[in-house]
Amino acid sequence: MVRLKARYLLCEVCMSERSMLRLLEEKDIFQAVKTAVTTAHGQYGLALFNIGSAVRYVNAYTGVVMLRFRKAHYQLLWSALPFITSIWKQGQRVPCFFNCIHVGGTIRTCQKFLIRYSRQQLFRMLPHCKTEAEKQQVRKAVLSCSLNQLRQDDDDDDNDDYDDDNDDDDGK
Repeated sequence: MVRLKARYLLCEVCMSERSMLRLLEEKDIFQAVKTAVTTAHGQYGLALFNIGSAVRYVNAYTGVVMLRFRKAHYQLLWSALPFITSIWKQGQRVPCFFNCIHVGGTIRTCQKFLIRYSRQQLFRMLPHCKTEAEKQQVRKAVLSCSLNQLRQDDDDDDNDDYDDDNDDDDGK
């Protein structure tokens, strides 16, 4: 059996109204990406998109989305993401754009990156807190991230990210 390799794009959906993030669903994001690929690359891009592409994870509170594409043509599909200007939800157009924050070879590396990224975002939020109660909540959220577990995982899988030069599919 042949293993089909994939690339996972971790993206942030940026909207002007944060309350609209809760309306996000996998099928709406899938349709928006499919439309953008068709716009950017035509029928060829659509055919590549239909082979093994999927929305693997959607967090409606943070706006983080994980997209899966085949390794052979993920860059072509990745190039279509800037063409997403809105998502259609319940008959209304919600203006947004996708900000790609990480490309990984496995879901696990994307999860590790997402933990580190979330911690960085929490540290950025700390100076903007107005009350001491807000600061305590942010500190508690930062400390709840298991730093020892992250270090263990990083030692185990330092080279788990993608490397196109060393990851050829020529049967070696």
